[in-house]
Amino acid sequence: MAAGSFDKVLYEVTGGVATVTLNDPEKRNMLSGSMLADVVAAMKEARDDEEVRAVVLTGAGEKVFCAGADLGGFAAEATLVQKHYASDLFLEFFRLMPRLGKPSLCAANGHVLAGGLGLALSCDLVIAREGATFGTPEINVGAFPYMIMALIYRNVPRKKVNEMMLLGDRLSAEEAVTFGLANKVVPADEFEAAVGDWATRLASKSPLLMKLGHDAMYRQGDMAIDDALEFLRSQLSLTFTTEDLREGVAAFFEKREPRWEGR
Repeated sequence: MAAGSFDKVLYEVTGGVATVTLNDPEKRNMLSGSMLADVVAAMKEARDDEEVRAVVLTGAGEKVFCAGADLGGFAAEATLVQKHYASDLFLEFFRLMPRLGKPSLCAANGHVLAGGLGLALSCDLVIAREGATFGTPEINVGAFPYMIMALIYRNVPRKKVNEMMLLGDRLSAEEAVTFGLANKVVPADEFEAAVGDWATRLASKSPLLMKLGHDAMYRQGDMAIDDALEFLRSQLSLTFTTEDLREGVAAFFEKREPRWEGR
């Protein structure tokens, strides 16, 4: 097991899975500048580590995954320009996640709110613990979920997003699944096992084909249909050249587990 050194997050690698834990439970894992800097750094470490094949993002404590941005920063004595550029780390994180080249899983162990919802939606998959809620309550404190709006609209039907943002209400974990914010809800006593199962399965796939496929998933998303089809055909042709494809097919017919070489 490998572990990284950060102030506001815990980072460890076990069995090819890097677990990044938001670690400020007394402040509901709020996204201060130092927290965001550590999360971005941890994700980059996971991206660059060839031993890491999947990433889990979760929060310390049992009630809140992440309550969003540190509201104290909104009222801080700083110039408008300073406050504007303080949000750079949000942009860096949101741009980094689709380019990890590795699958990511959010283990939503508690409430997922405001900017925390943006972190969750940046992950490829989301498992919610029963009792967790999802919401954008910014309007209730005189703000608005600007930084995560683009992510929500790309995951949730428009009218439901409008309702969430304009009313500031929360969705239950079950409703989050219904509207595309999460993949599934798991009882508390089964949550850790469910996260471990999916993480292990993600890490067991060919790292090369996972990277090619993961990159293609995001690159084709905003292309015109003809451009997307042509791009995806090129990726299929590239896949035909890999040794891992041949190994995967051979293992299937020989009824054995594949031995991935990443080539």
